[in-house]
Amino acid sequence: MSPQRPEVGEIFRRFRDRLAADGRDRPTASTGLPAVNGAGTGISSGVGQQRRTAEAPGRRGGRRGGGRRGGGEELRVPEAEFTSYYGRPVLKAPVWKWDIAAYLFTGGLAAGSSLLAAGGQLTGRPALRRAGRVTALAAVSASAVFLVKDLGRPARFHHMLRVAKLTSPMSVGTWILTAYGPAAGVAAIAEAAGVLPRHGLLGLAGRALPSVGHVAGLLAAGTAPALATYTGVLLADTAVPSWHEAYPELPVIFAGSALASGAGVGLLAAPPAQAGPARRMAVAGAALELYGAHRVETRLGLLSEPYRQGSPGRLLRAGRMLTAGGVAGALLGRRSRLVGGLSGAALLAASVVTRFGIFYGGVASARDPRYTVVPQRERADARRAGMDLPSDRAVPPAM
Repeated sequence: MSPQRPEVGEIFRRFRDRLAADGRDRPTASTGLPAVNGAGTGISSGVGQQRRTAEAPGRRGGRRGGGRRGGGEELRVPEAEFTSYYGRPVLKAPVWKWDIAAYLFTGGLAAGSSLLAAGGQLTGRPALRRAGRVTALAAVSASAVFLVKDLGRPARFHHMLRVAKLTSPMSVGTWILTAYGPAAGVAAIAEAAGVLPRHGLLGLAGRALPSVGHVAGLLAAGTAPALATYTGVLLADTAVPSWHEAYPELPVIFAGSALASGAGVGLLAAPPAQAGPARRMAVAGAALELYGAHRVETRLGLLSEPYRQGSPGRLLRAGRMLTAGGVAGALLGRRSRLVGGLSGAALLAASVVTRFGIFYGGVASARDPRYTVVPQRERADARRAGMDLPSDRAVPPAM
């Protein structure tokens, strides 16, 4: 019969007695005296007592890193600086140049002009219809030039049509341009029906063009809202801080800017008697544009700074003044062709400087590492607070 094994408690007591015997024979580092295994008189008891004294205030007070009622030096990890390695940007700044900012404007101008042309077509105002259609074709042609210039080769635009990816604003925008361009072109060509001869093959084409242009103009107007706003979604889909954080406002700003620029074309080209739809477009566009610009300059916190400072700030302030002046002139100078023309020019200029201000504000936010690091730190702290986790910058527990 095998001998009975000792119980677990007996094994633990033997191990404890062996450690106590080793501690009595080992001198302490401070006094050179052997440690005594007693009630709170040995080294292990002293360390445990110090540890309990250091940890007790935080447990009693329910605070992380709170003050110590038992005394002792408070330890704190210094906050990290927001500068990057050697002060270089955290993000690579957009490689887009001024031609992309111009592309933003011409796309909005084309969309607003098609809406203006549709309004003139449906209300029997031929001057508005003609000005809107011709301007829409010219603006979308300029947009194609700016886009191909940025892509480098015209074939790259064709290659983007090989796929349709709904999660990619660039892919969606390519298909929007592909649908809008031919419709706007046919609607503009239909305006030449009046100069064609009335007989022969050209006469037959001249009689068919008005109906075809009517349908094409409505198709272009139906695509115009997507054309006006997809560029705002495209900018917000990037990692550029001040663009990405302003994702609710950028489509609103671009839609308002498109309406205001289209209204400017109508005020410039149409007599005051036919400019009623253009004036209403000016009021609606100015309201959207001013509301969105005010939001990006006040709602984004630190990321609003690039829109208030430097060249972007000056451009956006000039845009607000030109928009307000253009709307005031359109409403107060209803019977004056000169005042209407000046108001239209002011609205067009406001659309230009607003687009450039938004563009360069985002570029400035990508070049300064503060606009990348500080918001990321704030979001991380907010997530920790929501999950009741300690912050990276909180006071660590005493050791």
